[in-house]
Amino acid sequence: MINYVAPIIVRHGPGGVNPHANGARRVVDAIDGVPVTALLERHGSPVFVFSEGRLRAACRRVRAAFAAHYDDVQLAWSYKTNYLRAICRVFHQEGSWAEVVSDFEYEKARNLGIPGARIVFNGPNKSIAALERAVDEEALIQVDHFEELAALEAIAKQHSGPVRVALRISLDAGIRPVWSKFGFCLENGEAMRAVRTIAGSRGGLQLIGLHCHIGTCILAPEAYANAVRRLAGLAFEAGAAGFDIEYFNLGGGLPSGSTLHGAVFPARQTNPGLDVYARAIGETMSRETRRLRRKPRLFLETGRALVDDAGYLLTTVVANKTFPGGNAPAPSAWDPKGLVAPPSGTPVNGVIVDAGVHLLYTGAWYRFDVLPGREIAGPDIPTKLCGCLCMNIDVIREEVPLPPVRPGDPLVIHPVGAYNVSQSMQFIAYRPRVVLIDEQGGDHVIREKESLDYIEEMERLPAYLRCAGVGDARGAGRSSTGNDHE
Repeated sequence: MINYVAPIIVRHGPGGVNPHANGARRVVDAIDGVPVTALLERHGSPVFVFSEGRLRAACRRVRAAFAAHYDDVQLAWSYKTNYLRAICRVFHQEGSWAEVVSDFEYEKARNLGIPGARIVFNGPNKSIAALERAVDEEALIQVDHFEELAALEAIAKQHSGPVRVALRISLDAGIRPVWSKFGFCLENGEAMRAVRTIAGSRGGLQLIGLHCHIGTCILAPEAYANAVRRLAGLAFEAGAAGFDIEYFNLGGGLPSGSTLHGAVFPARQTNPGLDVYARAIGETMSRETRRLRRKPRLFLETGRALVDDAGYLLTTVVANKTFPGGNAPAPSAWDPKGLVAPPSGTPVNGVIVDAGVHLLYTGAWYRFDVLPGREIAGPDIPTKLCGCLCMNIDVIREEVPLPPVRPGDPLVIHPVGAYNVSQSMQFIAYRPRVVLIDEQGGDHVIREKESLDYIEEMERLPAYLRCAGVGDARGAGRSSTGNDHE
Protein backbone atom coordinates (compact mmCIF):
# COMPACT_ATOMS: atom_id res chain seq x y z
CA MET A 1 0.00 0.00 0.00
CA ILE A 2 1.33 3.40 -1.00
CA ASN A 3 0.67 6.32 1.34
CA TYR A 4 -1.06 9.30 -0.27
CA VAL A 5 0.99 12.47 -0.36
CA ALA A 6 -0.87 15.73 -1.07
CA PRO A 7 0.58 17.72 -3.93
CA ILE A 8 2.47 20.90 -3.11
CA ILE A 9 2.29 23.93 -5.37
CA VAL A 10 5.25 26.25 -5.02
CA ARG A 11 5.12 29.67 -6.63
CA HIS A 12 8.23 30.67 -8.52
CA GLY A 13 9.00 34.35 -9.09
CA PRO A 14 9.99 35.38 -12.60
CA GLY A 15 13.54 36.13 -11.48
CA GLY A 16 14.09 32.64 -10.09
CA VAL A 17 12.97 31.00 -13.31
CA ASN A 18 14.30 33.33 -15.96
CA PRO A 19 15.75 36.73 -15.15
CA HIS A 20 15.11 37.85 -18.74
CA ALA A 21 11.49 36.65 -19.00
CA ASN A 22 10.09 40.18 -18.72
CA GLY A 23 12.99 41.94 -20.37
CA ALA A 24 15.78 43.82 -18.64
CA ARG A 25 15.06 45.08 -15.14
CA ARG A 26 14.01 48.71 -15.06
CA VAL A 27 16.11 50.95 -12.84
CA VAL A 28 15.49 54.63 -12.04
CA ASP A 29 18.98 55.80 -11.16
CA ALA A 30 18.39 59.44 -12.16
CA ILE A 31 15.51 61.90 -12.53
CA ASP A 32 15.98 64.44 -15.30
CA GLY A 33 19.69 63.65 -15.24
CA VAL A 34 20.11 64.12 -11.47
CA PRO A 35 21.30 60.89 -9.78
CA VAL A 36 18.89 59.42 -7.24
CA THR A 37 21.74 58.80 -4.81
CA ALA A 38 22.80 62.46 -5.05
CA LEU A 39 19.25 63.64 -4.34
CA LEU A 40 19.08 61.42 -1.25
CA GLU A 41 22.46 62.65 -0.04
CA ARG A 42 21.49 66.32 -0.40
CA HIS A 43 17.91 66.19 0.81
CA GLY A 44 17.66 63.17 3.08
CA SER A 45 15.46 60.09 2.87
CA PRO A 46 12.62 59.87 2.13
CA VAL A 47 12.11 62.79 -0.26
CA PHE A 48 9.46 63.72 -2.82
CA VAL A 49 10.90 64.80 -6.17
CA PHE A 50 9.04 66.54 -9.01
CA SER A 51 10.16 67.05 -12.58
CA GLU A 52 9.37 70.51 -13.94
CA GLY A 53 9.98 69.26 -17.45
CA ARG A 54 7.34 66.56 -17.07
CA LEU A 55 4.85 69.03 -15.58
CA ARG A 56 5.17 71.42 -18.50
CA ALA A 57 5.20 68.66 -21.12
CA ALA A 58 2.02 67.13 -19.69
CA CYS A 59 0.22 70.47 -19.72
CA ARG A 60 1.21 71.11 -23.33
CA ARG A 61 0.17 67.61 -24.41
CA VAL A 62 -3.31 67.99 -22.92
CA ARG A 63 -3.78 71.44 -24.40
CA ALA A 64 -2.60 70.38 -27.86
CA ALA A 65 -4.72 67.21 -27.86
CA PHE A 66 -7.94 69.09 -27.10
CA ALA A 67 -7.15 72.07 -29.32
CA ALA A 68 -7.02 69.64 -32.28
CA HIS A 69 -10.71 68.83 -31.76
CA TYR A 70 -12.23 71.99 -30.23
CA ASP A 71 -11.00 75.54 -30.69
CA ASP A 72 -11.96 77.11 -27.36
CA VAL A 73 -10.47 75.12 -24.47
CA GLN A 74 -9.23 76.46 -21.13
CA LEU A 75 -7.42 74.38 -18.51
CA ALA A 76 -8.01 75.16 -14.83
CA TRP A 77 -5.41 73.58 -12.55
CA SER A 78 -7.00 71.50 -9.77
CA TYR A 79 -5.39 72.83 -6.59
CA LYS A 80 -6.47 69.92 -4.41
CA THR A 81 -4.42 67.54 -6.56
CA ASN A 82 -1.21 69.26 -5.46
CA TYR A 83 -1.37 72.77 -4.04
CA LEU A 84 2.32 73.46 -3.46
CA ARG A 85 3.01 76.96 -4.74
CA ALA A 86 5.83 75.94 -7.05
CA ILE A 87 3.69 73.26 -8.72
CA CYS A 88 0.75 75.66 -9.14
CA ARG A 89 3.05 78.36 -10.50
CA VAL A 90 4.36 76.06 -13.23
CA PHE A 91 0.84 75.32 -14.45
CA HIS A 92 -0.19 78.98 -14.27
CA GLN A 93 2.86 79.89 -16.36
CA GLU A 94 1.60 77.35 -18.88
CA GLY A 95 -1.70 79.24 -19.10
CA SER A 96 -3.89 77.32 -16.66
CA TRP A 97 -6.45 79.06 -14.48
CA ALA A 98 -7.00 77.94 -10.89
CA GLU A 99 -9.74 75.51 -9.84
CA VAL A 100 -10.34 75.56 -6.09
CA VAL A 101 -12.79 73.76 -3.82
CA SER A 102 -12.61 75.60 -0.50
CA ASP A 103 -12.02 78.96 1.16
CA PHE A 104 -8.46 77.81 1.92
CA GLU A 105 -7.66 77.01 -1.70
CA TYR A 106 -9.28 80.25 -2.90
CA GLU A 107 -6.96 82.17 -0.58
CA LYS A 108 -3.97 80.19 -1.86
CA ALA A 109 -4.80 81.06 -5.46
CA ARG A 110 -5.27 84.76 -4.69
CA ASN A 111 -2.09 84.80 -2.60
CA LEU A 112 -0.26 83.39 -5.61
CA GLY A 113 -1.49 86.35 -7.66
CA ILE A 114 -4.27 84.68 -9.63
CA PRO A 115 -7.08 87.21 -10.22
CA GLY A 116 -10.57 86.20 -9.16
CA ALA A 117 -11.76 86.26 -12.75
CA ARG A 118 -9.38 83.34 -13.45
CA ILE A 119 -10.51 81.19 -10.54
CA VAL A 120 -13.11 78.45 -10.87
CA PHE A 121 -14.69 78.11 -7.42
CA ASN A 122 -16.12 74.65 -6.67
CA GLY A 123 -16.97 72.78 -3.48
CA PRO A 124 -19.98 72.13 -1.24
CA ASN A 125 -18.82 74.27 1.71
CA LYS A 126 -18.12 77.84 0.61
CA SER A 127 -18.46 80.30 3.47
CA ILE A 128 -20.60 83.43 3.09
CA ALA A 129 -17.44 85.54 3.37
CA ALA A 130 -15.75 83.54 0.61
CA LEU A 131 -18.83 83.80 -1.63
CA GLU A 132 -18.97 87.57 -1.10
CA ARG A 133 -15.29 87.87 -1.99
CA ALA A 134 -15.70 85.62 -5.03
CA VAL A 135 -18.65 87.71 -6.24
CA ASP A 136 -16.70 90.95 -5.82
CA GLU A 137 -13.67 89.47 -7.61
CA GLU A 138 -15.78 87.96 -10.43
CA ALA A 139 -14.72 84.37 -9.88
CA LEU A 140 -16.53 81.59 -11.73
CA ILE A 141 -18.74 80.30 -8.92
CA GLN A 142 -20.14 76.83 -9.51
CA VAL A 143 -23.13 76.35 -7.22
CA ASP A 144 -23.41 72.99 -5.45
CA HIS A 145 -26.80 73.07 -3.67
CA PHE A 146 -29.94 75.13 -3.08
CA GLU A 147 -28.68 76.59 0.22
CA GLU A 148 -25.71 78.07 -1.63
CA LEU A 149 -28.04 79.35 -4.33
CA ALA A 150 -30.10 81.11 -1.66
CA ALA A 151 -26.97 82.63 -0.11
CA LEU A 152 -25.90 83.99 -3.49
CA GLU A 153 -29.35 85.43 -4.11
CA ALA A 154 -29.07 87.29 -0.80
CA ILE A 155 -25.60 88.54 -1.73
CA ALA A 156 -26.93 89.67 -5.12
CA LYS A 157 -29.38 92.02 -3.43
CA GLN A 158 -26.42 94.00 -2.07
CA HIS A 159 -24.54 93.84 -5.38
CA SER A 160 -24.60 96.50 -8.09
CA GLY A 161 -25.23 94.07 -10.95
CA PRO A 162 -26.34 90.49 -11.56
CA VAL A 163 -24.21 87.77 -9.96
CA ARG A 164 -22.97 85.39 -12.64
CA VAL A 165 -23.08 81.75 -11.56
CA ALA A 166 -22.80 78.21 -12.92
CA LEU A 167 -24.52 75.06 -11.73
CA ARG A 168 -22.73 71.88 -10.81
CA ILE A 169 -24.73 68.98 -12.26
CA SER A 170 -24.67 65.34 -11.19
CA LEU A 171 -25.63 63.09 -14.08
CA ASP A 172 -25.51 59.50 -15.26
CA ALA A 173 -22.82 59.28 -17.93
CA GLY A 174 -23.17 55.53 -18.28
CA ILE A 175 -20.44 54.43 -15.86
CA ARG A 176 -20.63 53.05 -12.36
CA PRO A 177 -20.63 54.21 -9.68
CA VAL A 178 -22.47 57.43 -10.50
CA TRP A 179 -20.95 60.34 -8.59
CA SER A 180 -24.05 61.84 -7.01
CA LYS A 181 -22.74 63.57 -3.86
CA PHE A 182 -22.14 66.93 -5.54
CA GLY A 183 -24.38 69.26 -7.49
CA PHE A 184 -27.96 69.20 -8.72
CA CYS A 185 -29.25 65.90 -10.05
CA LEU A 186 -30.22 65.98 -13.71
CA GLU A 187 -32.28 62.78 -13.77
CA ASN A 188 -34.75 63.69 -11.02
CA GLY A 189 -35.41 67.21 -12.29
CA GLU A 190 -33.43 68.97 -9.56
CA ALA A 191 -31.09 70.62 -12.07
CA MET A 192 -33.94 72.21 -14.03
CA ARG A 193 -35.53 73.33 -10.76
CA ALA A 194 -32.27 75.15 -9.98
CA VAL A 195 -32.41 76.81 -13.41
CA ARG A 196 -35.95 78.00 -12.69
CA THR A 197 -34.85 79.26 -9.25
CA ILE A 198 -32.19 81.42 -10.90
CA ALA A 199 -34.71 82.64 -13.47
CA GLY A 200 -36.98 83.64 -10.60
CA SER A 201 -34.30 85.74 -8.91
CA ARG A 202 -35.52 88.80 -10.88
CA GLY A 203 -32.15 89.45 -12.44
CA GLY A 204 -30.16 89.04 -9.27
CA LEU A 205 -28.53 85.85 -10.56
CA GLN A 206 -27.45 85.08 -14.10
CA LEU A 207 -26.73 81.52 -15.23
CA ILE A 208 -23.66 81.40 -17.48
CA GLY A 209 -22.19 77.90 -17.07
CA LEU A 210 -22.79 74.20 -16.48
CA HIS A 211 -20.33 71.95 -14.71
CA CYS A 212 -20.04 68.24 -14.05
CA HIS A 213 -17.38 65.90 -12.74
CA ILE A 214 -18.27 62.29 -13.49
CA GLY A 215 -15.52 60.62 -11.47
CA THR A 216 -11.82 59.90 -11.29
CA CYS A 217 -9.54 57.73 -13.41
CA ILE A 218 -12.24 57.41 -16.08
CA LEU A 219 -11.14 54.73 -18.53
CA ALA A 220 -14.18 55.12 -20.83
CA PRO A 221 -13.81 58.22 -23.07
CA GLU A 222 -17.38 57.76 -24.30
CA ALA A 223 -18.59 58.63 -20.79
CA TYR A 224 -17.40 62.20 -21.36
CA ALA A 225 -19.25 62.30 -24.67
CA ASN A 226 -22.38 61.20 -22.81
CA ALA A 227 -21.85 63.95 -20.25
CA VAL A 228 -21.52 66.57 -22.99
CA ARG A 229 -24.79 65.41 -24.58
CA ARG A 230 -26.60 65.60 -21.23
CA LEU A 231 -25.23 69.08 -20.50
CA ALA A 232 -26.13 70.27 -24.01
CA GLY A 233 -29.71 69.16 -23.48
CA LEU A 234 -29.88 71.07 -20.19
CA ALA A 235 -28.28 74.13 -21.83
CA PHE A 236 -30.98 74.09 -24.49
CA GLU A 237 -33.67 74.03 -21.78
CA ALA A 238 -31.88 76.84 -19.93
CA GLY A 239 -31.92 78.82 -23.17
CA ALA A 240 -35.70 78.56 -23.22
CA ALA A 241 -35.63 80.05 -19.71
CA GLY A 242 -33.66 83.04 -21.00
CA PHE A 243 -30.04 82.05 -20.36
CA ASP A 244 -27.19 81.80 -22.86
CA ILE A 245 -24.69 79.28 -21.51
CA GLU A 246 -21.17 80.64 -21.99
CA TYR A 247 -19.23 77.56 -20.94
CA PHE A 248 -19.29 73.86 -20.17
CA ASN A 249 -16.92 72.58 -17.50
CA LEU A 250 -16.28 68.82 -17.68
CA GLY A 251 -14.19 68.70 -14.51
CA GLY A 252 -11.32 66.23 -14.37
CA GLY A 253 -10.96 62.48 -14.10
CA LEU A 254 -8.52 61.80 -16.92
CA PRO A 255 -6.24 58.95 -15.83
CA SER A 256 -2.49 59.07 -15.29
CA GLY A 257 0.05 56.29 -15.46
CA SER A 258 -1.08 54.89 -12.10
CA THR A 259 -2.25 51.27 -12.25
CA LEU A 260 -5.44 50.40 -10.38
CA HIS A 261 -5.38 47.54 -7.90
CA GLY A 262 -6.65 44.40 -9.57
CA ALA A 263 -5.58 45.47 -13.04
CA VAL A 264 -3.85 42.71 -14.99
CA PHE A 265 -1.62 44.98 -17.05
CA PRO A 266 0.11 48.28 -16.17
CA ALA A 267 -1.85 51.45 -16.87
CA ARG A 268 0.71 52.63 -19.41
CA GLN A 269 -0.26 49.64 -21.57
CA THR A 270 -4.04 49.84 -21.21
CA ASN A 271 -5.17 53.45 -20.62
CA PRO A 272 -6.69 55.20 -23.65
CA GLY A 273 -4.49 57.91 -25.11
CA LEU A 274 -5.19 61.60 -24.60
CA ASP A 275 -6.29 62.00 -28.20
CA VAL A 276 -9.08 59.46 -27.68
CA TYR A 277 -10.53 61.56 -24.86
CA ALA A 278 -10.00 64.81 -26.77
CA ARG A 279 -11.76 63.47 -29.84
CA ALA A 280 -14.70 62.09 -27.84
CA ILE A 281 -15.19 65.38 -26.00
CA GLY A 282 -14.29 67.87 -28.74
CA GLU A 283 -16.31 66.30 -31.53
CA THR A 284 -19.34 65.86 -29.27
CA MET A 285 -19.06 69.48 -28.10
CA SER A 286 -19.00 70.70 -31.71
CA ARG A 287 -21.96 68.57 -32.72
CA GLU A 288 -24.22 68.86 -29.68
CA THR A 289 -23.90 72.61 -29.10
CA ARG A 290 -24.86 73.67 -32.64
CA ARG A 291 -28.45 74.33 -31.64
CA LEU A 292 -27.38 76.71 -28.84
CA ARG A 293 -27.35 80.45 -29.51
CA ARG A 294 -23.63 80.68 -28.75
CA LYS A 295 -20.68 78.30 -28.86
CA PRO A 296 -19.63 77.56 -25.27
CA ARG A 297 -16.06 77.54 -24.05
CA LEU A 298 -14.82 74.19 -22.74
CA PHE A 299 -13.15 74.12 -19.32
CA LEU A 300 -11.17 71.12 -18.06
CA GLU A 301 -10.07 70.79 -14.43
CA THR A 302 -7.40 68.23 -15.19
CA GLY A 303 -5.25 67.34 -12.18
CA ARG A 304 -4.00 63.76 -11.93
CA ALA A 305 -3.19 63.45 -15.63
CA LEU A 306 -0.92 66.51 -15.41
CA VAL A 307 1.01 65.98 -12.18
CA ASP A 308 1.00 62.31 -11.22
CA ASP A 309 3.73 61.09 -13.57
CA ALA A 310 5.97 64.03 -12.63
CA GLY A 311 6.18 62.97 -8.98
CA TYR A 312 8.52 60.44 -7.36
CA LEU A 313 9.10 59.34 -3.78
CA LEU A 314 12.69 58.31 -3.06
CA THR A 315 13.09 56.03 -0.07
CA THR A 316 15.80 53.85 1.49
CA VAL A 317 15.80 50.25 2.65
CA VAL A 318 15.98 49.97 6.43
CA ALA A 319 15.81 46.21 6.98
CA ASN A 320 15.02 42.83 5.45
CA LYS A 321 12.27 40.62 6.86
CA THR A 322 10.87 37.15 6.35
CA PHE A 323 7.12 37.04 6.78
CA PRO A 324 4.99 33.92 7.23
CA GLY A 325 3.12 32.93 4.07
CA GLY A 326 -0.57 33.48 3.60
CA ASN A 327 -1.47 30.05 2.21
CA ALA A 328 -1.76 28.16 5.51
CA PRO A 329 -4.78 25.81 5.82
CA ALA A 330 -8.04 26.98 7.37
CA PRO A 331 -9.09 25.74 10.86
CA SER A 332 -10.09 22.09 10.76
CA ALA A 333 -13.22 20.38 12.05
CA TRP A 334 -11.46 19.43 15.31
CA ASP A 335 -10.30 23.02 15.82
CA PRO A 336 -13.16 25.18 14.49
CA LYS A 337 -12.10 28.31 16.38
CA GLY A 338 -8.52 28.15 15.14
CA LEU A 339 -7.09 27.90 18.65
CA VAL A 340 -4.15 25.84 17.46
CA ALA A 341 -1.75 27.78 15.28
CA PRO A 342 -1.74 26.21 11.81
CA PRO A 343 1.53 25.51 10.05
CA SER A 344 2.76 28.56 8.21
CA GLY A 345 2.71 28.75 4.45
CA THR A 346 5.57 29.53 2.12
CA PRO A 347 7.71 32.28 3.70
CA VAL A 348 7.49 35.70 2.06
CA ASN A 349 10.48 37.93 1.53
CA GLY A 350 9.95 41.40 2.99
CA VAL A 351 11.62 44.78 3.09
CA ILE A 352 11.15 47.76 5.46
CA VAL A 353 11.76 51.25 4.05
CA ASP A 354 11.88 54.68 5.71
CA ALA A 355 8.69 55.95 4.03
CA GLY A 356 5.15 54.87 4.87
CA VAL A 357 1.55 54.87 3.73
CA HIS A 358 1.00 58.18 5.57
CA LEU A 359 2.82 59.72 2.60
CA LEU A 360 1.08 57.61 -0.04
CA TYR A 361 -2.63 58.23 0.27
CA THR A 362 -3.38 57.02 -3.26
CA GLY A 363 -1.88 53.62 -2.49
CA ALA A 364 -5.40 52.64 -1.39
CA TRP A 365 -6.41 52.67 -5.07
CA TYR A 366 -3.24 52.39 -7.12
CA ARG A 367 -0.41 49.91 -7.42
CA PHE A 368 2.77 51.97 -7.55
CA ASP A 369 5.84 51.04 -9.52
CA VAL A 370 8.72 50.37 -7.13
CA LEU A 371 12.12 50.28 -8.79
CA PRO A 372 15.74 50.23 -7.62
CA GLY A 373 17.46 53.61 -7.48
CA ARG A 374 20.71 52.05 -8.68
CA GLU A 375 21.85 48.78 -10.24
CA ILE A 376 21.63 45.89 -7.77
CA ALA A 377 22.94 42.46 -8.65
CA GLY A 378 20.78 39.37 -8.36
CA PRO A 379 17.45 38.11 -9.70
CA ASP A 380 14.13 39.76 -8.91
CA ILE A 381 12.11 37.99 -6.26
CA PRO A 382 8.54 38.66 -5.00
CA THR A 383 8.88 41.06 -2.07
CA LYS A 384 6.42 42.53 0.42
CA LEU A 385 7.26 46.23 0.75
CA CYS A 386 6.45 47.66 4.19
CA GLY A 387 6.73 51.19 5.50
CA CYS A 388 8.24 52.73 8.61
CA LEU A 389 5.07 53.24 10.63
CA CYS A 390 4.28 51.32 13.79
CA MET A 391 1.09 49.98 12.21
CA ASN A 392 0.44 46.58 10.67
CA ILE A 393 -1.48 48.15 7.78
CA ASP A 394 1.60 50.07 6.64
CA VAL A 395 2.16 48.00 3.50
CA ILE A 396 3.11 49.92 0.37
CA ARG A 397 2.97 46.88 -1.92
CA GLU A 398 1.85 43.39 -0.92
CA GLU A 399 4.12 42.02 -3.59
CA VAL A 400 6.56 43.64 -5.96
CA PRO A 401 9.52 42.13 -7.84
CA LEU A 402 12.77 43.45 -6.39
CA PRO A 403 16.38 42.31 -6.46
CA PRO A 404 17.98 41.24 -3.15
CA VAL A 405 18.20 44.73 -1.63
CA ARG A 406 20.12 45.54 1.52
CA PRO A 407 19.85 48.30 4.12
CA GLY A 408 20.90 51.59 2.57
CA ASP A 409 19.77 50.69 -0.96
CA PRO A 410 17.59 53.36 -2.64
CA LEU A 411 14.15 52.62 -4.07
CA VAL A 412 12.01 54.86 -6.27
CA ILE A 413 8.20 54.84 -5.95
CA HIS A 414 6.35 56.26 -8.97
CA PRO A 415 4.00 57.86 -10.01
CA VAL A 416 3.03 59.70 -6.83
CA GLY A 417 2.57 63.34 -7.90
CA ALA A 418 -1.20 63.51 -7.49
CA TYR A 419 -2.84 63.91 -4.07
CA ASN A 420 -0.04 62.30 -2.05
CA VAL A 421 1.54 65.62 -1.03
CA SER A 422 -1.74 67.44 -0.38
CA GLN A 423 -3.26 64.47 1.50
CA SER A 424 -0.17 63.21 3.31
CA MET A 425 -0.58 62.86 7.06
CA GLN A 426 1.76 63.77 9.89
CA PHE A 427 1.86 60.56 11.88
CA ILE A 428 4.80 59.51 14.12
CA ALA A 429 7.31 60.67 11.53
CA TYR A 430 8.18 64.03 10.01
CA ARG A 431 6.86 64.59 6.52
CA PRO A 432 9.82 64.89 4.17
CA ARG A 433 11.20 67.57 1.93
CA VAL A 434 9.72 68.15 -1.49
CA VAL A 435 12.16 68.98 -4.29
CA LEU A 436 11.61 70.33 -7.80
CA ILE A 437 14.14 69.62 -10.56
CA ASP A 438 14.12 72.49 -13.04
CA GLU A 439 14.56 72.16 -16.79
CA GLN A 440 18.31 72.79 -16.48
CA GLY A 441 18.82 69.98 -13.97
CA GLY A 442 18.97 72.12 -10.84
CA ASP A 443 17.17 70.85 -7.75
CA HIS A 444 15.22 73.24 -5.52
CA VAL A 445 13.53 72.71 -2.16
CA ILE A 446 9.86 73.69 -2.61
CA ARG A 447 8.73 72.50 0.82
CA GLU A 448 10.98 71.89 3.79
CA LYS A 449 10.98 68.78 5.94
CA GLU A 450 8.85 69.18 9.03
CA SER A 451 10.40 69.95 12.39
CA LEU A 452 9.18 69.59 15.97
CA ASP A 453 8.77 73.36 16.24
CA TYR A 454 6.60 73.41 13.11
CA ILE A 455 4.40 70.56 14.31
CA GLU A 456 3.94 72.04 17.80
CA GLU A 457 3.49 75.62 16.61
CA MET A 458 -0.31 75.49 16.82
CA GLU A 459 -0.40 73.60 20.11
CA ARG A 460 -1.11 75.30 23.42
CA LEU A 461 -0.03 73.87 26.79
CA PRO A 462 -2.19 75.08 29.72
CA ALA A 463 -0.19 76.58 32.58
CA TYR A 464 -1.17 73.87 35.05
CA LEU A 465 0.42 71.22 32.79
CA ARG A 466 3.73 73.00 32.26
CA CYS A 467 5.44 71.43 35.26
CA ALA A 468 7.98 68.95 33.96
CA GLY A 469 7.73 66.75 37.08
CA VAL A 470 5.18 64.20 38.22
CA GLY A 471 3.63 63.14 41.51
CA ASP A 472 3.05 66.02 43.96
CA ALA A 473 3.48 68.64 41.23
CA ARG A 474 0.38 67.38 39.44
CA GLY A 475 -2.25 70.09 39.18
CA ALA A 476 0.01 72.85 40.50
CA GLY A 477 -0.63 76.26 39.00
CA ARG A 478 -4.08 75.37 37.64
CA SER A 479 -5.90 78.47 36.38
CA SER A 480 -9.23 79.16 38.05
CA THR A 481 -10.73 80.28 34.72
CA GLY A 482 -9.09 77.76 32.41
CA ASN A 483 -8.20 80.62 30.04
CA ASP A 484 -4.45 80.66 30.59
CA HIS A 485 -2.17 80.93 27.57
CA GLU A 486 1.48 80.33 26.95
